[in-house]
Order: sequence, then C-alpha cells, then structure tokens
Amino acid sequence: MQMKGPVVAFSVLALLLGGCGFGARHSGSAAIAGFLAAAQANDRKAFEAALDRPALRSDLSEQMAEVGKTHEVDVGGPSEFALDRMISPQAIRLTAARVAPGWPATPTAAQIVPHMKARGLNFVCLEEAATKKCLLSFKQESGAWKLAAMAFTPPPATDATSSGPAAAATDGEPR
Repeated sequence: MQMKGPVVAFSVLALLLGGCGFGARHSGSAAIAGFLAAAQANDRKAFEAALDRPALRSDLSEQMAEVGKTHEVDVGGPSEFALDRMISPQAIRLTAARVAPGWPATPTAAQIVPHMKARGLNFVCLEEAATKKCLLSFKQESGAWKLAAMAFTPPPATDATSSGPAAAATDGEPR
C-alpha cells in the first residue's frame, strides 16, 4: 500500500510533463502557420512582428562564420546589413520548402504538427523530414511565438550569362 502514493505522484508528474510538450506544439503550430502565411503573402508588418531579429542575426552570423571555417576562410562575420538581407520572407519560404517533398506554401497548423519538435515549454522547431534538422526555430516570449533561429538556405543559382555586370565578364569581350 505504501508504494501506491509515490506511483500515483510519479504518474501525475509524467502526465503534466508530457502535456507541456503538447501545449507548446499546439500553440506553436498555430503561430508557425500564421508566420508562414505572412511570409508567403509578403505581409511585412506581420512578418516583422513574429521575428526576434537580434537572435536571428546572432544565429545566422554564427552559421556564416562556421561556413568560413569549413572552407578555411576567416574574414570576420557578416555585416548587419548582410544579415538583415538574409532575414526576409523569400528566405523563410526557401527554408520552409525544405521541410518535406510537396510541402505546401501555406501549411495549416495540423500539417505543421508532425514536423515539429518541442524543445521545452517555450521552444519549438520545424524539422526537415529527411534529416530531422531544425529549419525554423521559434521561442515563446510574453505569450508570443517569435522566430529565433533558422537554417541558412542559399538562394537558387541564377544564370550569370544572361545580363548584368556578371555577363560582361563571362564572354571575355570588353564592354
């Protein structure tokens, strides 16, 4: 009989802790759906409201420094201007498209949940299905979910021979 009390207490604690992840995933998925819809619609006001820009700058700066180290190049960190150019609706759309093949441009909260990982009460991330790598990471502050980190996704390559300054240098003829 004496074992019953601790077992019940442990069971209640397990239910409470398990429910915390569900709550973060539920409220986080709705916030992520709204954020991705804002990025898709180029709604700058809603997009900016859902960013923790200082945290994103720091995260992207660390990623760029790591890329430099990998290639044995140390030129310092990118400027705030360069980092801010990397934090855009287009960049979010490119990163979110990596979640899974056929991933919708504006997923619903229900479509997001299977691709989410709760990392505590106030932190969730949207994972890439193939690698389980966090692509977009959100933290909750003062009741609002904000994008705090993102995996850098380079923009698609463009054809440099078509026009512009790069075209002048590609054909070997002075202009």
